[in-house]
Amino acid sequence: MVDSHAHLQHAQFDADRDAVVDRAIAAGVERILVPGWDVASSEAALQMAERHGPVVLAAVGVHPHDAGAMDEAAWRRLESLAADPWCIAVGEIGLDYHRNLSEPVVQREAFARQLALAAQRDLPVLVHCREAHADVTDALLAWRGRHGGSARGVLHAFSGDVAMAAALAAAGFLISFALPVAFRSAVGPRAAATALPETALLLETDSPYLGPDRERRNEPTTVLRVTVELAALRETTPEAIAAGARDAFERLVVA
Repeated sequence: MVDSHAHLQHAQFDADRDAVVDRAIAAGVERILVPGWDVASSEAALQMAERHGPVVLAAVGVHPHDAGAMDEAAWRRLESLAADPWCIAVGEIGLDYHRNLSEPVVQREAFARQLALAAQRDLPVLVHCREAHADVTDALLAWRGRHGGSARGVLHAFSGDVAMAAALAAAGFLISFALPVAFRSAVGPRAAATALPETALLLETDSPYLGPDRERRNEPTTVLRVTVELAALRETTPEAIAAGARDAFERLVVA
């Protein structure tokens, strides 16, 4: 199995980070992609990949919440991190109009800048989208990065509808589902999870977030439950879901 999005560099894992990775491996998780959300967390992701590779892989990027804190020195540092051999993607990037912790115009500028960086480095993108579906879809469909047999990127913890998922999957993006796909209130993601071809699906936990309840820290072993939930939705086996997601992940990270 693959957990395509887990923030294992988060402070919530400081006490037992190595044990969390060991538990994931024991549960059958073969790859964990650790994205950054700012410069410091991107540096930490690369350090984790160096320590725990090839199980742990790293991405570098600036989350829309943190876009307003970036100055030119920080952007230059991020660009240097994207050239690191341990970096396999640019992310977590995107737009979040729900909380607007950075001004929307600043978010859009940071998103465009990082899409350009990913194209320059020939890297896929890991995209956050919350209440910004039209703007994210338009930006990704216009993006000129990553063609050929490789996946262009991932819509992480997908929250859109079937139309958005289908348009982006047709353009070469993968659609990733976390545990909220199990909730009946997630009408759009659940419909997308059943409508998409198997080749477009990815699994993730978004650890330490999006866990089984608000009191417990999430970790990569939860990807087992996500696999089971998707299998039930698609009326297939967990083994088939896990195998398809692993194949999709390989298309994402192929050089």
